[in-house]
Amino acid sequence: MEEVKKRKLQESGINGGRFDLNLSDDQPSSLSLTLSTSASQQQQQHSSSEEAAASIEELHSLLDPLPKPQLVDVLAKLGSQYPFIAEEIRSVARADPALRKLFVRGLAWETTSETLCAAFEEHGEIEEGAVITDKTTGKSRGYGFITYKDMDSAQRALKAPSKMIDGRMAVCNLACEGLSSTSITPDQAQRKLYIGSLPPEITSEMLLNFFKKHGEIEEGSVAYDKDSNRSRGFGFVTFKTVEAAKRAIDDPQKMLGGRTITVKLADNHKGKVTQTQVPTPVVPTPMHMTGAYPPPPAHNMHPGAGTPGGGYGYPPQQPSSTYPNLAYPSPQVVNAGYPGQLQTSYNQFPFRKDTVPVPPALGGYPYYMPKQQ
Repeated sequence: MEEVKKRKLQESGINGGRFDLNLSDDQPSSLSLTLSTSASQQQQQHSSSEEAAASIEELHSLLDPLPKPQLVDVLAKLGSQYPFIAEEIRSVARADPALRKLFVRGLAWETTSETLCAAFEEHGEIEEGAVITDKTTGKSRGYGFITYKDMDSAQRALKAPSKMIDGRMAVCNLACEGLSSTSITPDQAQRKLYIGSLPPEITSEMLLNFFKKHGEIEEGSVAYDKDSNRSRGFGFVTFKTVEAAKRAIDDPQKMLGGRTITVKLADNHKGKVTQTQVPTPVVPTPMHMTGAYPPPPAHNMHPGAGTPGGGYGYPPQQPSSTYPNLAYPSPQVVNAGYPGQLQTSYNQFPFRKDTVPVPPALGGYPYYMPKQQ
C-alpha cells in the first residue's frame, strides 16, 4: 500500500522538486510531507510579478499628466545614473526616423538633389535626399531634406549646421522642428543683419567673406530673383554671437564693391510700417432737451404691478408731463402795397341780333323749298 502511494506521488510530480516524501520502513503507517523551498519561491515570484504589473499601471497614471520637458529631465537623470536606461533610450531613438531626417534651407536656385547629397554625405550614409521643386515651373524652392540611415550621422551633421553649397550658405536642422521656436534661439533677432545697397556683381560668397572678419557666421546669402537669378540688391547675414553682429554694425568701413552698404538689424528693417493718419475722433456734445414723456423704465415688467394677485404685469401708468405754456410772438406782418392795376374803359356797343327769314315750306317742314317757276 505504501509503495502504491509512493509511486502515485512520483507520477504526479510532487516529489519532483516540490515535495520531499519521507517513508520509513519502521513506521509504514506514517507519511510526512514537507513544503520545499522551490514552491515558496514560485509563489513569491508570482506575487512579485503581480506587484510589478500593478506598479507599471501606477507609474503610467503618474507620468501621463506630466509635461514633456519634465519627462525629458526625469529620463535624462535616470539615463545618466543607470547605463541600461540610457541604452534603452538610444535604441528607441534610433528606431524613430524623425531623428534621422534633416531640413536644409537657404539653397541656391541651381542646387540639385545630387549636389545636396554630396554636401552631406561626409557625415554618414544617406538613405534619401532631395531638393523640393515647384510642380508647375520645375524650379527649386530653395530648400530640401536629407535622411540618414543612422541617427548618429544626423547628430554629427547638426553639430556643423552651416554649409557652403553652390556659393550660398545653407543651414540644416531636424525636420520635425521645422522653423518653430525650438530651432530658433531667442537672441537670433540680435544676430541677424540686413545688408542693403549691394552692387549687382556681389555674390553670396563675396558677402560672407567680407563679414567673416567680425566673427563666425551661421547663415548668410544675397537675395536673388527667382526668375532671372539676378541680385536684388540686398542680403542677410546671421552671426553666431551677438557681439559679432554688434561689431559689424559699428564698423565704420562699410564699403563693398565700390559702394557704401547699409548694415542694420534685420528686425528693424522688417518692422518698418508706414504710419497712416488717423482722423481725430469727434466727441459728441450732449444736447439738453425738455422731453414731453419720461424716460422708459429699466424693466418692462414689475412684480405685483397691474395684477391683483401679484406676479408680473405692466408698470403703472404715470401722468404725462405737459408742455410749458409758452407764448410765442406772432410773426410781424409787413404791409407791402403792390401798385394797383390801371383800369382801362372800353366803349359799349349794343348787340344786334340778325334774323334770317324762313321761306315757306311744304307740309309744314321748312326743309323743302318750293320749286320756283
